Amino acid sequence: MWGRTATELAAGIRDGAFSAREVMEAHLERIAAVNPRVNAIVTLLEPKQALALADAADRARARGGPLGVLHGLPLAVKDLEDTAGMRTTYGSPQFAGHVPERDSLMVSRLRAAGGLIVGKTNTPELGAGSQTFNPVFGATRNPWDLSRTAGGSSGGAGAAVAAGMLPLADGSDLGGSIRNPSAFNNLVGLRPCAGRVPSIEPGDAWNPLPVLGPIGRSVEDLALFLQAAAGPHPGDPLSLPDPPETFAAGLELDPRGLRIAWSRNLGGLPIEPANTEVLERARATFEALGCVVEDAEPDFDGADEAFETLRALGYAGSSDVLDTAKPDLADNIRVGLALTGPQVARALGLRTELFRRMAAFLERYDALAAPATQAPPFPVEVEWPRSVAGVEMGSYIEWFRVCSRVTVTTHPAMSVPAGFTADGLPVGLQLVGRHRDELGLLRLARAFTQATGLLERRALA
Repeated sequence: MWGRTATELAAGIRDGAFSAREVMEAHLERIAAVNPRVNAIVTLLEPKQALALADAADRARARGGPLGVLHGLPLAVKDLEDTAGMRTTYGSPQFAGHVPERDSLMVSRLRAAGGLIVGKTNTPELGAGSQTFNPVFGATRNPWDLSRTAGGSSGGAGAAVAAGMLPLADGSDLGGSIRNPSAFNNLVGLRPCAGRVPSIEPGDAWNPLPVLGPIGRSVEDLALFLQAAAGPHPGDPLSLPDPPETFAAGLELDPRGLRIAWSRNLGGLPIEPANTEVLERARATFEALGCVVEDAEPDFDGADEAFETLRALGYAGSSDVLDTAKPDLADNIRVGLALTGPQVARALGLRTELFRRMAAFLERYDALAAPATQAPPFPVEVEWPRSVAGVEMGSYIEWFRVCSRVTVTTHPAMSVPAGFTADGLPVGLQLVGRHRDELGLLRLARAFTQATGLLERRALA
């Protein structure tokens, strides 16, 4: 049961092939068997409470009437999202005992769609970094190789889905926090455009860089999540008007003749040879599908400056945790506090230029394909790689510039499995689509993943 996709489970519950209780029991057993080794789910309801939610879902189905698209599915929410009455720590010792009084908007939508919230998934402190560890719960391990990291910042989500503890998970992505753990765990993960999954949390509501999105074991699962969580909201000025039913459309696509721009290093970034070797085989898959694949990429000049300035600006609002934050995060906060008006203005201007360059580029191509990560999953004891392909990294955010450069263009992007290194470690391919065309991106990803069959492989943890 725990090996099925979210789409299969939701359909089975809806059609009566099996009960929500059976699905819940299977996943609770899997969590008990695997989570002590992986440490992906850090807060969990007592089994009696979780089974009561499932029984209520079964009674609702028995009464008849419409059911939500996630009806009866067990879900655990990233520990950055507030859950009413359930501990939410943000990975910070300062909030280790924090229990919110209300759900975040996304969580409320997942519940309204019939999702059964049973726990929280691990995240680094305040979501900072693409390695999931914190002083509250420790590190999350990769179910493909327990000596390696699961990535981050949605590392708990990625590891839980890869290990079969959850059928589907939410994530959030600023510099790669959905794409990185999806790549490291042989999953699909979508970073949608700003406002596709709305948020009404405090902070800068006009900032398009941090977004919410799904991680799953099939492209259909990502579309299922968007049917629950997407759609406009008056409290989010960036929220998009398309109804969630948009993502109930079919994902079939004939890829013949599509033009794919192929980037080996996204503007000269260092990429470990083990990743490049796997990705070159992925290029051949697109060609076998009948796509026209050409070496090309937009101009990413200014992307690193724009992203790192605007990221620091966002963390300036976390000055209340400066004294207790991990050293790397504390440095980010200090940089944000020291920013000048001209620095911020320049970064905003660069972001506009990068958006326009990417939009013009994708008028000539249907998608950009590039590495999703610059290195394979590294040892879990390492906070971040000090060098990549022999090039020294100056900070803990430099080694995932292959994602952060795309972030600053504000275009939708996702990671799809590309294959495995000789050591058996997953490698992801990043696909970037046209602005606000997540559906087109999902269709391309589905054609690719069906051709490779890589999503059928399961981690044994």
